[in-house]
Amino acid sequence: MSHRRIPKRKAVLAGAGAVGIAAAAVLLPHANASQSGSGSGSEADPRTLSAAAAQDLVSELGPQLGDAYAGAYYDAQKQQLVVNVVGDSNSVIVQVNEAGAVARPVENSMGQLKAAADTLARKAAVPGTAWAVDPRTNQLLVTADRTVAGDGWNRLESTVKSLGSGMARIKKSAGEFKPFLEGGDAIFGGGSRCSLGFNVTTGDGQPGFLTAGHCGVADDQWSEDPNGAPIGTVQAATFPGEGDFALVTYDDPATDAPGTVDLGNGQTLDIVGADDAAVGQEVFRMGSTTGLNSGQVTGLNATVNYPEGTVTGLIQTNVCAEPGDSGGALFTRDGAAIGLTSGGSGDCTSGGETFFQPVTTALAAVGAEITTGDGGGAGGQGQGQGGQGQGGQDQQQDGQDQGGQDQQQDGQDQGGQDQQQDGQDQDGQDQDGQDQQGGFDGN
Repeated sequence: MSHRRIPKRKAVLAGAGAVGIAAAAVLLPHANASQSGSGSGSEADPRTLSAAAAQDLVSELGPQLGDAYAGAYYDAQKQQLVVNVVGDSNSVIVQVNEAGAVARPVENSMGQLKAAADTLARKAAVPGTAWAVDPRTNQLLVTADRTVAGDGWNRLESTVKSLGSGMARIKKSAGEFKPFLEGGDAIFGGGSRCSLGFNVTTGDGQPGFLTAGHCGVADDQWSEDPNGAPIGTVQAATFPGEGDFALVTYDDPATDAPGTVDLGNGQTLDIVGADDAAVGQEVFRMGSTTGLNSGQVTGLNATVNYPEGTVTGLIQTNVCAEPGDSGGALFTRDGAAIGLTSGGSGDCTSGGETFFQPVTTALAAVGAEITTGDGGGAGGQGQGQGGQGQGGQDQQQDGQDQGGQDQQQDGQDQGGQDQQQDGQDQDGQDQDGQDQQGGFDGN
């Protein structure tokens, strides 16, 4: 039986080439983040950690701290993990510091922030809104796009005020929240264009791939070319609801589906496995419209109210994306599969907020394993979402960095709301406006 290899992805489209080349230069050669200092020095000294190692530490510390745990974020500039704690127990602070993280006392517990998010879901699920916990300010960040006005705005504003001072704040987005349907290789179905995310192996050994759920519900068959012969059939799709992901199996069971991601310009990156996102982590996105772009994870378990319905459990980032990028791969410089492009606001000229389906959650739901660069399956089935079993989800700063440009619109009074300055390092240093293509030195 002949084996059919999926061709390499198309070159980065016009307008995204310069960014793609720059991002690819940072990604290659393949390298891991440094973790120097993790095994030396005083127990109370903060450890120098990669984003992945910081997420591992959060997973250990969160359950140990119990109700005292109030979220955490990764300080990419200092390569340190900052852990929020509530209460006046000095032993908790000592425990965090001895583990190698930086303990930071805060007012709002994770339980209080979760209760506030539940109130927003009940009373203010207005299309064009999103919210997530921002551990840098220990508040809920509520984002409203340009479509939120009139009664919808009044309902959102009054609900935020009812939560009490210091619990939540509103930020206006210049764009409009929508799935990026038209993201990776381009795939086509039902008159729509999306992007292939990651190749996978199903539980019964069939080759397939993950893409966005809103692509999967748009059509049940997908091809490599507009109006071309189908190459894959949708087996499962979730959208809206608890995620935005779809599993497509290749119609030819002999398809040789590589475990790589295209970086454009003839370059590829081997996928080494699936992993959870970490707040503050540097990530890269590939899509069929805008090619390769980079940025930072700004939140986990985000709720987004699209016009089509509410989607929960998403990763929030400041990586730009546009229509057609939907389903495309979100990954790290060392080849960890992180997410699938869902939607957001803005574009790759003005920037904006973007949301991604966690790959680990999608794999667990469809019973598949990520295909790795050596052609074999890798771990990732049923791993769960990083940092989401800690009695709440860790969210990070907003303020959108696009190629080093500070896109913050925080600090503005939105309808009388005290907007505060987001994205501020708690030592007083601004973490936004950094070039996220070089968030850590992989050499």
